[in-house]
Amino acid sequence: MAEEKQTTTTTTVSRHSEVGHKSLLQSDALYQYILETSVYPREPEAMKELRDITAKHPWNLMTTSADEGQFLAMLLKLINAKNTMEIGVYTGYSLLATALALPEDGKKACHGSYDFIFVDADKDNYINYHKRLIDLVKVGGVIGYDNTLWNGSVAEPADAPMRKYVRYYRDFVMELNKALAADPRIEICMLPVGDGITLCRRIS
Repeated sequence: MAEEKQTTTTTTVSRHSEVGHKSLLQSDALYQYILETSVYPREPEAMKELRDITAKHPWNLMTTSADEGQFLAMLLKLINAKNTMEIGVYTGYSLLATALALPEDGKKACHGSYDFIFVDADKDNYINYHKRLIDLVKVGGVIGYDNTLWNGSVAEPADAPMRKYVRYYRDFVMELNKALAADPRIEICMLPVGDGITLCRRIS
């Protein structure tokens, strides 16, 4: 029994070794398979270079994961987004993914006309962002909130052991999730991509 417990602990510690690895998948091998099969072969060179530079930053875990960057690029093309905004860019990986996915006539926009807004900023202000962004995105437009599963802590009991910063922001993330679920102005979809991303489509 002791050996099994030790093995489990070792496996948990080894997760997140990949830069930007915020995947909630329980298997590092499966996550690596996704990256090597689907993500890295099609990653634009500029994004690869930025990912490599970010890997040397002491806070590299804050970056958008490569698979999430690919997902955002695909989403933007699917909804034919032209007018976009991003709040919280860190070293710019997700912003670059957005910029490269936009058509040539893509641009910034004004009140009530954004096709897509992506938020990956200070979690304690997520609720305040939502109150303002819901009026900036057009009806039919999408807001994406990053980190809405917050290291998996949202499903853990409040007294579970957590890193200090995870515990601090956990309640803010859970408050946002609860508010989004109750907001009649949007349709939502929470996805276990990266550290969790919630897509909100404005319907009124």
